[in-house]
Amino acid sequence: MNIIPFKIKAKDKRARTGIITTRNGVVKTPAFMPVATLGDVKTLPSWDMKKLGVQIFISNTYHLHIRPGEELIRKLGGLHKFTGWDGPIATDSGGFQVYSLSTKRKISEDGILFSSHVDGAPLRFTPEKVIDIEVNLGSDILMPLDECVGYPIGRGYAREAMERTNRWAKRALEYFKNRGSPGLLFGIVQGSTYTDLREAAVSELKELDFDGYALGGLVVGEDPSQTREVIESTSPLLPEEKPRYTMGLGKIEDILYAVGEGVDLFDCVIPTRNARTAGLYTWEGKINLKNSEYKDDPNPISEDCKCRACLNYSKAYLRHLFNTDELLAKYLATLHNISFYMEIMRKVREEIEIGTFYKWREKFLSKFEGGFDV
Repeated sequence: MNIIPFKIKAKDKRARTGIITTRNGVVKTPAFMPVATLGDVKTLPSWDMKKLGVQIFISNTYHLHIRPGEELIRKLGGLHKFTGWDGPIATDSGGFQVYSLSTKRKISEDGILFSSHVDGAPLRFTPEKVIDIEVNLGSDILMPLDECVGYPIGRGYAREAMERTNRWAKRALEYFKNRGSPGLLFGIVQGSTYTDLREAAVSELKELDFDGYALGGLVVGEDPSQTREVIESTSPLLPEEKPRYTMGLGKIEDILYAVGEGVDLFDCVIPTRNARTAGLYTWEGKINLKNSEYKDDPNPISEDCKCRACLNYSKAYLRHLFNTDELLAKYLATLHNISFYMEIMRKVREEIEIGTFYKWREKFLSKFEGGFDV
């Protein structure tokens, strides 16, 4: 009997809950994927992530290809055994590095030639090569090679990059099917902020029948209102029966908006990166523990949080750790922020299940003048 990769469990208008089934477990959606660029969510071991309710994380194909290399990881049992994680793992395509390492790459119809940011060695990424890397890593959700363009970008080049991404997607899918990988392959919708280009991309990618679909090329310099316009106009065009993923979206208010537009998966470095600089999330908003107001504060980060950082330590102690540059500060802060994000996503699923998501979202965000992530 064939396993259905995605099932919708409940709907509240456009928002929905569902289950993505992979060979290494299921993911209850909507879900947030912490970023594990090099195979680790910085400072957090796998057992902590399990306790916090992390279902899946996403690693970086480009960086793991450079160090330590997918062949070594394959020989050591794949990314799951290598990282000590037995749940689902997603891998990106290296497409974001087209944007972030724009001075170290050349693009052609065949693929991308990178100059390694580590030692300058040439790295040739083609749609087929990227699939090979991700399969060797043992990824459960794979992303095909794409061209992520920054903002602002002219319509002409945005169209060119989108059309090339779609041609690469077709090559990747054919190669993926011929390899017979047990993973799930998502198509990536490009087109910058041009609604008609996004629509054209979706139309072509739907015909290819990927296991899921991702909105790429967002949060790369455009205004937040433009990001939302793309999500609002593009998400309804994607197949209802397939999971939808907005790549790189990580601000709380943006995630909650996208959930309301029917998006199922998210990833971003925001909660972990902010944690390492004392930016912590609570049900009352975001705080910076380095601020002097917490110097003698005996209270936990959040009274409502049950993570070990909140159960055992005061803001005053954690501020002291940050101000003395103790490693424990980054660990405890990351523990808390990932715990908070997992609790937010649990609450989102709960509110959708009972049909009150939009009312809850409005009430929740109304407490934060100017946005949650100010």
